[in-house]
Amino acid sequence: MSKHRIGELNQFAQHNPVLPTGEGNKSQEAEPSPGWSIEDSEELYRIKGWGDPYFSINAAGHVTVSPKGDRGGSLDLFELVNALRLRNLGLPLLIRFSDILEDRIERLNAAFAKAIARYNYCGVYKGVFPVKCNQQRHLVEDLVKFGKPFKFGLEAGSKPELMIALASLDTPDALLICNGYKDREYIETAILAQRLNRTAIIVLEQLEEVELAIAASHKLGINPILGIRAKLSTRGVGRWGTSAGDRAKFGLTIPEILDVVEHLRAANLLDSLQLLHYHIGSQIPDITVIKDAITEASRIYVELSRLGAKMGYLDVGGGLGVDYDGSKTNFYASKNYNIQNYANDIVAELKDVCTEARLKMPTLISESGRAIAAHQSVLIFDVLGSSEVPALAIEPLQEEEPLLIRNLYDTYQSINDDNYQECYHDATQFKERAISLFNLGYLSLKERARAERLYWGCCHQILPIVRRQEYVPDDLEDLEKIMASIYYVNLSVFQSAPDSWAIDQLFPIMPIHRLDEEPTQRATLADLTCDSDGKIDQFIDLRDVKHILELHSLQPETSSPILSPSLKSLSAQSYYLGMFLGGAYQEIMGNLHNLFGDANAVHIQLTPTGYQIEHVVKGDTMTEVLGYVQYDSEDLIESIRRQTEWALQSQQITLTESQLLLQNYERSLSSYTYLSS
Repeated sequence: MSKHRIGELNQFAQHNPVLPTGEGNKSQEAEPSPGWSIEDSEELYRIKGWGDPYFSINAAGHVTVSPKGDRGGSLDLFELVNALRLRNLGLPLLIRFSDILEDRIERLNAAFAKAIARYNYCGVYKGVFPVKCNQQRHLVEDLVKFGKPFKFGLEAGSKPELMIALASLDTPDALLICNGYKDREYIETAILAQRLNRTAIIVLEQLEEVELAIAASHKLGINPILGIRAKLSTRGVGRWGTSAGDRAKFGLTIPEILDVVEHLRAANLLDSLQLLHYHIGSQIPDITVIKDAITEASRIYVELSRLGAKMGYLDVGGGLGVDYDGSKTNFYASKNYNIQNYANDIVAELKDVCTEARLKMPTLISESGRAIAAHQSVLIFDVLGSSEVPALAIEPLQEEEPLLIRNLYDTYQSINDDNYQECYHDATQFKERAISLFNLGYLSLKERARAERLYWGCCHQILPIVRRQEYVPDDLEDLEKIMASIYYVNLSVFQSAPDSWAIDQLFPIMPIHRLDEEPTQRATLADLTCDSDGKIDQFIDLRDVKHILELHSLQPETSSPILSPSLKSLSAQSYYLGMFLGGAYQEIMGNLHNLFGDANAVHIQLTPTGYQIEHVVKGDTMTEVLGYVQYDSEDLIESIRRQTEWALQSQQITLTESQLLLQNYERSLSSYTYLSS
C-alpha cells in the first residue's frame, strides 16, 4: 500500500477510537458520518472516472445504468437484479446490456469518421471485432447487427473462430481478418470464402504460412487476399508489452517480410499482398506508444508499396485501452487518452506519411475488442457472510501473569497519537516472543491466547490513529489489510474473473445499493472455491492499487409481514456487489475450479417504457459440469441408490432418510452450481 493511501481514506470517514472493553465484534466499523451523500460514494468508488457515460448513482443510493450513454434512458440496477431474481435467475448473474455494445461501436466509428474529416484523409475506416475477446453467440450476433451501418467486420484468431465468423458475418463489404496459427484447411477455407462474397484477408504471421497460401491458391485457382503481420521495434507497455518486438510470439521481422515479398513475386502472387498488420499489445495505457507504432508501421506500408505489393489496407491491431480505475493516467489499468485522441493520432500520422510518399491512403482497420466489449456486461453477486478480526474484551491485569503479558498489557494501555508506531513495533515483538515461549513450553495455551488478545487489542487501537494520518509509515502500510474483514461472496473468481487471479487485472467492484450510506467496513473478498487464491484483494484507487474495499456492514435477515413469500428473500438485507468492465475475455477464459460453472446470463435492451429481456442463458447445472469431466448423472444416481439399499439392509439408515438423501442428491444434480440465497 502506498504511503498516501490510508491517509486518503480519512476524507471519506471519521473512524471510531477503539471500542470500550467487552463491546463485541464491531471494531472494524467506522462511525457513520451524518453528512454522507451519494457524491461521497461517487468519489470513493470513482464511478464517474470509469463508468461515464454508462454508470452512475441515483438519489436512492442505487447504481443506475444508461445503456445508450448520454442519449437518454436509464435503469436502476438494484431493482433490475431483484426483478430478475423473481424470474428464478439466481446469483451470480451476468447482465449484458446490448445497447452499450451498440453505443461502443457507434462511438468508435464516429471517432474515426471525425478524424478522417478533420485531417482530409482520403480513405475509409472499417473496424473488426476480434472474436477471441468474447465468443458468446448472442453477443457476436449483436455485434454483426449493430456493425452493419459501418461495414464492421470480424477477426478470427483460430480455426473455430473462423467457423463462427464465416457463419455469422453477412454484412456486404465488411472485412474478415484471418489471424492466428493456420494449417492448409484454414487457409483453403478462408480463400474459398471469397466465393461467398466475403472479403477474407489471410494475415501471414509465420514463414511456413507463405508456402501454404501459395499452394492453396494454385490448387483452388483463386488468388487470395493476403496480409503480413510485422514485428515492430516499437515496444508496447503494460502487461502485454512483449506482444511487439523481436521476440514477439507472432509476426515477421523486416528480413522475413522481404523474403515473403520475393516468394510471392516468384509465385506471381505479389498483387495478393494488400494488407499490413501489427499488434503492440492489449490495453495500451500510453498514447505515446500508439503514436510511435503507427509512425513505424506507416513507413513499412510505404516501402511494401514501393516493392510492388498492391497495398490497400493497414490494420493497427488491438490495444485501445479501457480506463478500469478512472484515473486517466498511463497506469496499466488506465489510459491517458480517449477514443478521439486514438483515432486522431493514427489518421494524422498515416495521412502525412502517405502524402509525403504520394501514395493512395489505405483503408484503416482496428481490432478494438476490449474497448468495444468491456463495458457491456456487469457481474452481480451477493455476499454470503463475513469474518472479522474480533475485538475481544481485555480483562484487567492479574498479579501472577508472566512478564511478557504484563509488557503487552502496558503497551495496550499506553497507546496514543504520539507513540502508536512504537507501540505497534512493541506489540508485534511481544506477540512473536509469546509464540516462541509457547513452542518452548514456557507459556500455557491460555497464556498464549491472552497474549494474542492483547496484540489484536493493540492493533484495534492503532488502526483508527493510522487512518487519521496524512503520511503512513512504511511499516504500518499493511495494517489496514491485516485488520480487514473477509466478505464471502457467491462466485468463483476462476470462472467469472480469471484475469483478476491470473494477472492481477483490476476491475471496478462496488455495492450496487446502499450508496447513500457510509461504508463502515474495510474488507477483502473470498470466493466459494476451496483454493486460497480464490480471493480478490486488489481494488482500483485514484493512484496505484489499494488492498481493501470499503463496504457496508451486513444486516441480519429479517422477516416482514408486508412482503410476499417470494419477495422476502429479496429484501434489503441482501447485499449485492457488482463487478464492472469485465465483458472482454473474462466470460471465455474461466475454468471449472471446484466445478463451479458458467453463471446465469441475461441480455437486456432498453425500451421506451423500460426494458425487455432479449435472451436468457441459464448457467450450468451440476449435471452439466460433471459431464465436462466425464461423469454420467444417471450412473451417479444409481451408485447412490445401491449404497442406500445396502445401508437399509444393514439398518444403518431408515427408509425415510434414504428417500430424503436420494431426493436431495437428484435435486442437486439438476440445480445451479452456485449457492442459493
